[in-house]
Amino acid sequence: MPETPGGPVRTEERDAPADRQLGPGAQALMRQNFGNIGNAQFRHVAAREIGAPHPPEVTEVAARTFMIRPGMANVALFETDEGLLLVDAGCAGDGPALLRAVRGISRQPLHTVVFTHGHVDHAFGLWAFLEAGERPRVVGHENLLAHYARYARTPGLNAAVNGQLPGANGRSWPSAPEDFTVPDVTFRDSLELRLGGERFVVRHAKGETDDAAWVWAPERRVIAAGDLVVGYLPNAGNPRKVQRYAEEWAEAAEEMASLGAECVITGHGDCVHGAEPVREELLTMAEYLRYLVRHTLDGLNSGLRPDEIVDALEVPGHLAAHPRLQPHYDRPEFICRNVIRRYGGWWDGHAANLLPAPAGERAREVARLAGGVGALAARARELAGSDLRLACHLAEWAFLAEPDSPTAQDCYVEVFDLRRAAEGSLMGKLAFSEPHRRVAEERAKADG
Repeated sequence: MPETPGGPVRTEERDAPADRQLGPGAQALMRQNFGNIGNAQFRHVAAREIGAPHPPEVTEVAARTFMIRPGMANVALFETDEGLLLVDAGCAGDGPALLRAVRGISRQPLHTVVFTHGHVDHAFGLWAFLEAGERPRVVGHENLLAHYARYARTPGLNAAVNGQLPGANGRSWPSAPEDFTVPDVTFRDSLELRLGGERFVVRHAKGETDDAAWVWAPERRVIAAGDLVVGYLPNAGNPRKVQRYAEEWAEAAEEMASLGAECVITGHGDCVHGAEPVREELLTMAEYLRYLVRHTLDGLNSGLRPDEIVDALEVPGHLAAHPRLQPHYDRPEFICRNVIRRYGGWWDGHAANLLPAPAGERAREVARLAGGVGALAARARELAGSDLRLACHLAEWAFLAEPDSPTAQDCYVEVFDLRRAAEGSLMGKLAFSEPHRRVAEERAKADG
């Protein structure tokens, strides 16, 4: 293992936690979405000692302009006569490899770092540069500090949602003051930087987060977009995370499209090259997001319940077929629900669900009416071949009615394994893996 600032970096483990946790093919989907992501780092994204499995990929996308992929997220590097401008710094474990990659490109001092947002895969690798003696100016949006504060308040929640394990410091998620790099300069709407006589414009946009920023280098015709552009359907609906901003995301895409950029360095995945492909992708993304928002608001204004709005969604063919807007991570249905939450609150419109009976009590009554847990499980398996969505409800009722029943446990796992295998989005696969965890907990209790 190579020695680096902060100690040795562990790389790829032989097994595949993503496949074990999310089902066959999940590891390949992770790599499709996130590139240089390893099995060890998949479960330890906040650990400084655990890096990606392969050396960073470095691509010169324009003169003195580079996309670096040190791990699951991309980093942009602009070389100027005055020093380097780095946009993002990857996961904590990416820091040492990113430092080596940058120093393999240029010996210019690291002048400025811009964080496009405060997510764990974008703003936590700079420590390696700081420990090596670099002293850059760090820039972030003014909401970045509140983003850090949310992380510090909810480490257990984020570790559970993201399936994280503790690193060498005992933490599974950033939460201690030393985990965070606080910006020296913050801004509200826009900030103009000048390096080596060259102009760089940092713009705020709400999208995946409320602290998002992107960088426009007009003399190079290059945008460093962070997670506002990722090469798949925007993460604007995540069912287990804080509010996303589909409308403002569309506005940011339209603003970027108006600039005549010839390259977009994305937050994940491959760059976009060529003025027309850049413009087409950005405008189609904006159209897709605006369609989902309009569909949702039309439904809310017509008095439809959330389920009715989502069930009625039909994405136009030219949007659904776009090769760089596929639902590999998020889903359009989830984006609708995120818009519903933003404008209409969390209640689903069904009166019994406002202050419901406990889920176990409801399931036991359903099982009693059905003739027992065995009857529910049998019908769930029967339905699985023709209506998998409906089968999942029956399988879950059987488990909730009798969590210690082997019949219910087996059915719960089997039916949701089928659902997970058929699901194309990473978020969906993660949610449909929940029965495995819950059944494992019940069996562990039974084993004492």
